[in-house]
Amino acid sequence: MLEPALSEDVNTLVQWVRQSASGCAFTGAGISTESGIPDFRSPGGVWSKNRTVYFDDFCRSGEERKEYWRQKSIAHADFARARPNVTHQTLALLEQHHDFRGVITQNIDGLHQTAGSKSVLELHGTAREVACLKCEWREPADNWVAAFLATDVVPACPRCGGLIKHATISFGQSLEESTLQQAAEWSAEADLYLALGSSLVVEPAASLPRLAKSRGARLVIINRDETPLDPLADLNIRAPLGVVFTALLEQLSA
Repeated sequence: MLEPALSEDVNTLVQWVRQSASGCAFTGAGISTESGIPDFRSPGGVWSKNRTVYFDDFCRSGEERKEYWRQKSIAHADFARARPNVTHQTLALLEQHHDFRGVITQNIDGLHQTAGSKSVLELHGTAREVACLKCEWREPADNWVAAFLATDVVPACPRCGGLIKHATISFGQSLEESTLQQAAEWSAEADLYLALGSSLVVEPAASLPRLAKSRGARLVIINRDETPLDPLADLNIRAPLGVVFTALLEQLSA
């Protein structure tokens, strides 16, 4: 049973979901920790174990490319094992049955799509695929990761011989302008905006909830820690996402 204050918050969230005609979710690493993927800032996260390989360094140095592929190949195992949790699943159901526009995510794990979400904007790309930086070649990452682990040789594009990397946005690499523009449009048109599991400090993505609020959306922030946008929120919930969304799903399904 939920504590009274949390139960009241969930009841409010359920009411707002039912009233919404254009909902939108914005998700960060915190949504996937319950699926077994450490967030970047946690003691077991990527930043605590590895140095950053910047995009320019990847492009200029074979040594940096090998380090990049080493890190990504290790992380790939986490993604391969991970399964969507109740929060991913509930967001997919909101899209199907409750007039939710879709999900804007900072995550690269592909779990929203695995859960059944169709409208997903991946601001930082996807680790489920690799892509050539020179041509438009693109393929699922599994076989390429396996080949690197077996040979310790950084692969080249089979079509043009160019550099290939995971289809993610690396440090120092620009976001896809078209994806960011579409995310801004979704945010501006939302009447309910759920910011879930994000520290809301990484720009320009962190400006999207602020944009939604400025255009009249109800802003709900559910996160483990405080965020810079908490004062703007109509509802702040400090509880595990799985607890909140299990209760939300139960009430919506009643």
